[in-house]
Amino acid sequence: MTGPKNAHAHASFLLGVLPPPDLGARVDALRTRLRLRESAAHVTVKARSGLTPELEWWEAARAMVAASSPVTLNIGGPQAFRNGTAVYLGVTSPDVVALHLRLLEALKPSQRFGYEGAQMTPHLTLALQRRGVDLGTVLDAARTEFADLEARPLTFSAREIWVMRKPGPGGLYVPWEAWPLGQG
Repeated sequence: MTGPKNAHAHASFLLGVLPPPDLGARVDALRTRLRLRESAAHVTVKARSGLTPELEWWEAARAMVAASSPVTLNIGGPQAFRNGTAVYLGVTSPDVVALHLRLLEALKPSQRFGYEGAQMTPHLTLALQRRGVDLGTVLDAARTEFADLEARPLTFSAREIWVMRKPGPGGLYVPWEAWPLGQG
């Protein structure tokens, strides 16, 4: 959080959980093989609504994360959103949904996305619908690559939430700063 106040003028932020390194590496390998350009593998806990470039949300969000316990996630097999926007690994995590709701309450964004709130669907995006991307091909490849998660979901506990930053339009979200959970 150093530098000039307008250093993030076009940046976007979200809060997320990074998968265990070995799963992250598998996601990266699949994307490389399919020539997909995507943000770093993560499970979004709080989407960008209300997370403005001016960072006035920073302290409240950080305090809420510090006051929250580590979160448990179960990552399962590949799925596609019915509206055709993405192929993803399914995530079951009442903890992530609960933290999401606490962050919404703490930050009170003036506008929020329709997918935010109690109906939020935690997921780890493998590929977003873009020009030149055939999500059917991605889903087939992902079903082969992640068949083990289909059979036996991976359960892990995240002890930190990452601030993910995208420098501007056309950029990709990358891990920027880790906030430990359960420090409050």
